[in-house]
Order: sequence, then structure tokens, then C-alpha cells
Amino acid sequence: MRVVVIGAGLSGLVAARELQAAGAGVSVVDKGRSPGGRMATRRIGAATLDHGAQFFTVRTPAFQRRVDDWVDRGLVRIWSNGFHSDDGNPRYVATAGMNSLTKDLADGLDVSCSTMAFAVRRETPWTVVIDDGSQRAADAVIITTPLPQAFALLADAAVELDESLMHTDYDRTIALLASLDRPPGIEAPGGLQAPSDDVSFVADNVAKGVSAQPAITLHASAAWSEANWDLDNDRLLPMLVELASPWLGDAEIVEAHVKKWRFATPRAVWPDPCWVSSDGRIVLAGDAFDGPRVEGAHNSGLAAAHALTG
Repeated sequence: MRVVVIGAGLSGLVAARELQAAGAGVSVVDKGRSPGGRMATRRIGAATLDHGAQFFTVRTPAFQRRVDDWVDRGLVRIWSNGFHSDDGNPRYVATAGMNSLTKDLADGLDVSCSTMAFAVRRETPWTVVIDDGSQRAADAVIITTPLPQAFALLADAAVELDESLMHTDYDRTIALLASLDRPPGIEAPGGLQAPSDDVSFVADNVAKGVSAQPAITLHASAAWSEANWDLDNDRLLPMLVELASPWLGDAEIVEAHVKKWRFATPRAVWPDPCWVSSDGRIVLAGDAFDGPRVEGAHNSGLAAAHALTG
């Protein structure tokens, strides 16, 4: 079986590894410069900052097996058992930043980055058309992009899509990434969930154990991000710095950047871990299916692979 996976985020890479292990010929394409999707990490000077997913939890045996392997190899560690109180449920982080985990999953796979899929067409039996005009033949296609992008890819594929899936919308997130001259004023363990109406998360990347230089990541709330989405980054930057000011302490910002996540969090979650077309050859997967969490994306990728291999 020849399978093309569109999207080199967590779901796509997990699906690709499972299929390759089952003997399928798999290629992965992604429009980004490197694997990861929202498992995203950026360097600003000597600072390392996670700017997408900040941590993850484990609740299912399938994901626990993956995390146990990462722990054994030193790729992840426990950050805390809660941010406001100890609830006994570990929050894990990647020791080298979240995208180190997707790079680990991509190792040994045929992954083409900076390669944007333009359309999926029912030819031979399926063809994935790349925006440069090249084509990839496939017996099956797994699409792990946000659902609006997935439906655009399938516009000419004559695939009957579920109406409720087609109307799934996403919350947006605007993030501030800032390197600092000294540690910020965030108490241990270095993370705050929903500390204000306008902020959904604040992280001290040194306290997380990912950065050598003090650095802060702030995610604005969905409502704040929606209200200010159309502003350019030059206008957004001082506004985000003002949002972050309660947690900067005595620190001064050395360098700062704005990151926009258009499809940050699905507002509705499909009850099944993936969606499969009537002929069993087009599969949609991602965090819109098994929950908007790292674990949900992982398990949706597993389900997508199993949908093709039985």
C-alpha cells in the first residue's frame, strides 16, 4: 500500500510510523520548514521557547507507552503535577523543546517539508497534487491538517463529507515569545493556566528546563486573540508586553516576537478518533477528533493508521 500523509505534526507522524512498521510505503508532506505543527519550538539568541503546545498529560495506555519510551531516552521529563495545586497528574515537557519529539518521530520517515499539498484527486486511485505542479500517487491518503484546510484539499475529490465536520471552527491564539535579561516573576513550577481573562497560559522556559537563557511564553486568551487578530505584529507586540507585565518581575525584554496560531483549538470535537471515507481510503485525523491535546493528536494518528491496516 502506498500512503501519502498530509501534515507532519504529531498525528501525521504517528500515523506514518505505524503504517511504515506495518509494511506500507509512506511519504509525508508538510508546508512548514520542519516537522512539528503546533509542537513548536523557537530559538531567540541563547533562549529556547515552546510557542505552541506547552506541556502534555497522559491518560491512555497507548500514549503512556510512547511517553515511557521518551522518558527512558531522556526526551521528556515531568514538569509538575499541577500549576495551581498538586493534583497528582504529571504534566510532561520535552527536555529539548516540543518539536524535538516530532523530529524524533520523523527520524527514518520520508518527510518532505516546505512542500504544500494543493489538492487530492481521485486518480490512480488517488493523487496528491503539490503546489509546484508535481504529483504523488497513492492508494490511500491521510489528512491531518485543520479541517477547513482538509476540506479545501478535497474540494475536487468527490468524497462525501460529514456536514458537522465541514462546519468545525477553531479558536485563535496570539502568542508572545520574549527572551529576558533575568528570570521572570513566575513562581514555581513556572507555569500559570488562565491567570487572567486575557491570558490563557504563561510559561517560564527556564523553569520548564528547555532554555539556557530566561525567556517567557504567553498565550493570549481565545477572546483576546479573536478581538485583536487583524492587528499587525507591530501593534500587537506592545499590547502583549502589557499583558505579560504582571509576570515579568524585574526582568527586561531583550528580544520579543509575535506568533499567530489561526487554528489553535477546535471548538467542537468529533466523537470518533478519526474520520474514514466510504471507500476506506481517505482518512481525516488530528486534534479535532480525539480532543485538543497532545495525547488526542497522538491517538488520532494511531487510529488513522489502524483504519488503513485493519
